[in-house]
Amino acid sequence: MCSFGLFTKSRAQAADQQIPTQANRQLRETGIWYGTYLKVRISDKLGYYGEHHYRTRNDLDRLTSFYGRPRQFYNRAGLNIFFNPYFEAVIGPTLVFNYSPQPGNPDFEQVTLEPRIWHQWLFTMPSMGRWKVFHQFRFEHRWKRDNRKEAALEYTDRFRYKLFAYVPLNSPKIAPGSFYFSPSAEIFMHAGKSIVFNPFEDFRTYNGFGYVYNKHITFFAGHMWTLGQEASGFSYRTSHILRFNIFIGLDARPIESRIPSINLGY
Repeated sequence: MCSFGLFTKSRAQAADQQIPTQANRQLRETGIWYGTYLKVRISDKLGYYGEHHYRTRNDLDRLTSFYGRPRQFYNRAGLNIFFNPYFEAVIGPTLVFNYSPQPGNPDFEQVTLEPRIWHQWLFTMPSMGRWKVFHQFRFEHRWKRDNRKEAALEYTDRFRYKLFAYVPLNSPKIAPGSFYFSPSAEIFMHAGKSIVFNPFEDFRTYNGFGYVYNKHITFFAGHMWTLGQEASGFSYRTSHILRFNIFIGLDARPIESRIPSINLGY
């Protein structure tokens, strides 16, 4: 009975430690991310999809500076396959340039390369009034290593699910001249040899406002908050990120084949 009581108590304490309370959750980073998203419709079934991000992080001496060190230069490309108006997929390569967290430190390589293969499913729900809701499943296969010199190359898999929506504010539907609000939430899980106690990689909420300049260009800006699990499994890190994006949508099909609508499923 005593052994069972001690075992139950230790399990309860461990479970309590895994809950990200204020005591074990620490702000680790602020930053600014700039992104360009490109979507080109080549035919009724095929297209090109690309993402290019330049990401910065706070200065080493000031956590709340948001800007001070380069973090990543992020390039993703893919073949976009359109199955029907409610489902599309993408598959392609990614190349990430990871910058040293301590610029000028000789113990760190200033830049390391991280190649990936990624694929994605995007489900568009039927319109619910003004709301346009999307379900996005993304899978990434990554070969990465730490910026510390002589760090080993590691293969990991990452699994992501994102729920997001577009809500026009000054018009019944999104069209040129529309302002819109977009809330989103995304969960990240990962797996690999060194990932034992921290399968939960990240949780993000990203909320912002967009403006459709014309049928090809949309601007978007917002705030992202993240919660990630440390390697120990008992502590968590958070960050606050400001994001500024431009979406570019082009249609290379003959005019008579085009559908006169704006698809913001990025």
